[in-house]
Amino acid sequence: MKILVIGGTGLIGSEVSKKLITEGHEVIIGAPSKGVDVISGKGLAEALKGTEVVIDLSNSSSPDDETALNFFRSAGKNLVSYEKEAGVKHHLVLSIVGTDRAQYIGYLKAKTEQEENIKRSGIPYTIIRSTQFYEHVTTIITVQGVDNEVHVSTVDYQPIAAADVVKYVSYFALKEPRNETVEIAGPDQDLMTRFVQKYLDYKRDSKVVIGNNQNRYMHLDIPKDLLVPLGDCHKGNITFEEWLKVH
Repeated sequence: MKILVIGGTGLIGSEVSKKLITEGHEVIIGAPSKGVDVISGKGLAEALKGTEVVIDLSNSSSPDDETALNFFRSAGKNLVSYEKEAGVKHHLVLSIVGTDRAQYIGYLKAKTEQEENIKRSGIPYTIIRSTQFYEHVTTIITVQGVDNEVHVSTVDYQPIAAADVVKYVSYFALKEPRNETVEIAGPDQDLMTRFVQKYLDYKRDSKVVIGNNQNRYMHLDIPKDLLVPLGDCHKGNITFEEWLKVH
């Protein structure tokens, strides 16, 4: 099967591409560095010739509201246009758990537009909404750290290993289109403060977690349950403790 992976050089995209190639599929890596640009349209027509599945893992260069909105609007419009011409049979997009519950956050509004664009397109689709990745814990520590303290809200948190995201993206991409949204998350839910503390303890980092009830993440006000699924979800197999041992 010929598959185009948009964002195929990123954290998830590079591993999805490797996995699908190993399984015997013809994979086209969609990235400007590979001659495929979803904004300008450069290389899209050629990349989509004979392509049955498009996996959209694209991302804006910045989470800034206007940058994200402009990127996902332009990218979505181009992809739909070129995919219809090519007769693509399945479009899978990786999105974020909670996108529809905090539309005042520009990046989540942009991701919702990305989702709605493919729903309206008439192209068979699957939307996967994922929780935050384990790999983001270092970003939390960096962004929310002040000197030797890390200020973290006691929001609900159910992160997932990037490797499990790769597994689910690859799995659903090869299945029949769901024409609906599915959610994925890690095996365990707890307070964000506890995940950050576990990471620091394992790394023997002297930083101190200062918990608060402000319900903030990356300096954004959020609902306490924004970062966790509220209904059924597919849970990854890799626990945070198992992930720590190899990271």
